[in-house]
Amino acid sequence: MRRHPTLLLLLIPLIAGCQSLGWKDEAPPRPTERLQGQLTVIDGQLAFRSCQGERRLRLVDSIDSGLLDDALALGSDTGTPLFTDVRGVLQRQNNEDRMELTRLYRVQAEGHGCDAPDFRQLLLAAHGNEPGWSLRVTREGMLLERMDHSPLALPYLEEQLPGGQTHFSSEANGQQIGLWVAPQRCVDDASGAVSHLTAELRLGDDVLRGCAYYGGARND
Repeated sequence: MRRHPTLLLLLIPLIAGCQSLGWKDEAPPRPTERLQGQLTVIDGQLAFRSCQGERRLRLVDSIDSGLLDDALALGSDTGTPLFTDVRGVLQRQNNEDRMELTRLYRVQAEGHGCDAPDFRQLLLAAHGNEPGWSLRVTREGMLLERMDHSPLALPYLEEQLPGGQTHFSSEANGQQIGLWVAPQRCVDDASGAVSHLTAELRLGDDVLRGCAYYGGARND
């Protein structure tokens, strides 16, 4: 059989190129799901029941979010259910339904939880204390509410910033309004509720700080 040196020389770069690609048999990322529901601590374990009562899971804090300590601080060991909003990987192990957490959005003992009327339409909610303020963002606009002020509905621009920060800005009657949120654990100093974003609201020269979380209309 005749050999073809030219053909062999042509195949060498092709083989080397395939090797340089570094193909690996890596498992694809496991799909995650976001759930809201009631949280209780039972024998040191995090027990979760979805808002519709259809799912009962054990939450596994695989990201060391401190959820167990937060739940205890909010009184869940006394039998009082807390509201929590989490994302994670669902699995069944040892005849038990579990969720390995990949993100804790919030956990709280007070306020709207499963009965929040507009959660599915909400992109982001932020609030702070002393003085009290809240800002809710949807695809239609944002609503700013402050003590001793009338509610203010505004259009807005959204800008993604380095480090995972997001900036929402608007103008009303010549006054510039800006909200900065950053991915950092935040504890409400009045209620003790924990959320996954810090917030800074700037109204002209005034700077107000608080906490924030993504709503159900944002898949982050």
